[in-house]
Amino acid sequence: MHFTTDRLTVRPFTEDDIHDVYTIYQDEETCRYLLHGPWTTEDREERFRKKLLNQSLSSESGLSLAVVEGDRVIGDLSVWYTGMKDTVEIGYSFARETGGKGYATEALRGLVKRLFIEYDIHRIQATLDSRNQASAKLCERIGMRKEALFIQDYWNKGEWTDSFVYGMLMADLDPEM
Repeated sequence: MHFTTDRLTVRPFTEDDIHDVYTIYQDEETCRYLLHGPWTTEDREERFRKKLLNQSLSSESGLSLAVVEGDRVIGDLSVWYTGMKDTVEIGYSFARETGGKGYATEALRGLVKRLFIEYDIHRIQATLDSRNQASAKLCERIGMRKEALFIQDYWNKGEWTDSFVYGMLMADLDPEM
């Protein structure tokens, strides 16, 4: 998958993206609500290699996409099938300094539209730490609805956390997208 928006290019990762991606994931605040801690210089190549392998969406493989503004990777989009027919889950991370500029909204709107149209997806969902209010607002901005709150359902980083599940169907797409 490869597409452009007004300000961004979204494409599969290339070897040259490792430095920009490391800059995103070495940030403790960026990783605060993710299932993994910050990347280190020792593990960054191994972690990045996994993103390079995810070049196409299939039942056996997820898809990892670079969000590029100018010549710099500022975000990471991930998509994988959940095991339920024609249902995918999305994940995303963006460089902290890009917050508040609408890049995540722009990239995710483009992604969900293409998933519904090009992949004939029935349902898109996102599961997130309920404390991550920025992520919850992002899901709502792109037309997802909060469908569930699970109390202390996930053990992560030494504590039980609550999770929100957001979902959307093609009928939820804003026709203006």
